[in-house]
Amino acid sequence: MYDRPWNRDQHAGFWSLIRDALRDHGFAAPETLDQDTDPMAGWGRSDLVLGQICNLPYRAVFKDRLTPIGTADHGIPGVRAGHYRSVFVVRDDDPAESLADCARYRFALNDPMSQSGWGAPLATAKGVGITLRPTIRTGSHRASLAAVASGRADLAGIDIVSWMIDVAEGGATRGLRVIGQTGTSPGMTYVTAGGADPAPFAAAISDAVAALSRQDARDLHLHGFVRLPATDYEFDLPELPAYSA
Repeated sequence: MYDRPWNRDQHAGFWSLIRDALRDHGFAAPETLDQDTDPMAGWGRSDLVLGQICNLPYRAVFKDRLTPIGTADHGIPGVRAGHYRSVFVVRDDDPAESLADCARYRFALNDPMSQSGWGAPLATAKGVGITLRPTIRTGSHRASLAAVASGRADLAGIDIVSWMIDVAEGGATRGLRVIGQTGTSPGMTYVTAGGADPAPFAAAISDAVAALSRQDARDLHLHGFVRLPATDYEFDLPELPAYSA
């Protein structure tokens, strides 16, 4: 879920560690990661070996069709292991000091099935008494950053792990600043096909995380692997956004 051109080799190395462990358990794990299949299509495949899913599409569409394995721990300060949050981002020269100042702002929505880009920001905005106004659907967090930076939108909710990765890279976050954050929810969840035993997958991922070099772990912002209780996913689904161009 956090694949970028500059960290693709690290993701490939991480997968090779998981792949070999799965093969040791008798699974026909593919040689390389699939970079091309649409995520919604991939999650729906009956022969899915391993994927990562945002908890909004998991809860809304795939909860009864996939086997959850666990989540990555990205070592986010102030957040329980295996959970994450989003940050609200505006341009550097924007006068807003908090989300409450953004009531009339044009919101850049990456996807209505994104917990970090829509579900969590919507709940937080309601909590401070404002209504988010999606005026553009961007397709990704990086595209939402670009929309705000270029002035096509004024505000976006960005997965904090994506934000940390892009801050480290430097380009996508230039000219932007954080003015607030959402509450927390389960992070990107590792899943396999429905009806599978999650235990060997959990062991393979946990061992792979432990085997990463320090540099690769830093580049991937990957600190550990956590198995979360099902109750962590039990919260209301957000309403779908209405667009106002």
